[in-house]
Amino acid sequence: PEQRRRPDPGRTNVVGGLRRERKPSTMGSDQVAERLSSLTVGDSPGTPGVSTPLHQRREPVLPEQALRLTRPTDGFLCPLSANKYKIDFKEFEIKDYDSGESLFHVKRDPEAALPTVPDDIDPAMEAAVRTVRYTFPTSFLGRKTIRTALVFSVGPEPVPNFRMIERHYFKDELVRSYDFNFGFCIPMSVNSWEAIYDMPELTKEREEEILASPFEMRSDSFYYVGDTLVMHNKAEYQYKD
Repeated sequence: PEQRRRPDPGRTNVVGGLRRERKPSTMGSDQVAERLSSLTVGDSPGTPGVSTPLHQRREPVLPEQALRLTRPTDGFLCPLSANKYKIDFKEFEIKDYDSGESLFHVKRDPEAALPTVPDDIDPAMEAAVRTVRYTFPTSFLGRKTIRTALVFSVGPEPVPNFRMIERHYFKDELVRSYDFNFGFCIPMSVNSWEAIYDMPELTKEREEEILASPFEMRSDSFYYVGDTLVMHNKAEYQYKD
């Protein structure tokens, strides 16, 4: 069955006067498999703090702890195997609301299954698999209203209180935080979510600083079912033509 959700403002935390609602962007499972098959030890998108193997991280990280983070995490706070609900992102698109122009779109093979990845994967390879680098045109920073759309599926278990916390940083300074509750997802469902939100107005100085600092804009996306962290992904951003 397909379960479609209307836009829901959820709870949006505002830091430094910046406010928007958005959906996380992440690597699809077919891309994960491709990266695992092609990467060698030492390939990494530049994420710091990947020296601790994931299987050595045992302490649970609660939502309130994620909301208190003030800088990007060192490594990942849960292993890939924590996704026992088989939550799988299938399609994600960002559009300019006014013109309808597609600014980013990724869609994976609907028949592709989630790959099995061991917890003792090399940390550098783990960072490459779970960290996505995005390059947007410089005009992206001047957009006024953005529409995002995400399609994801869940496995045979019901997913109660599915929640996303996303923390955005510029040069290790927290600039904005989002807290969105998806609610309940029925087993074996495909779910759609859309949001329309206003982009924050940036000062000329801050915009120039962001443009001059590729991939210094970073984010941590934490996905919870109840109070259990089931996924943690990272992203890095640059803006250039």
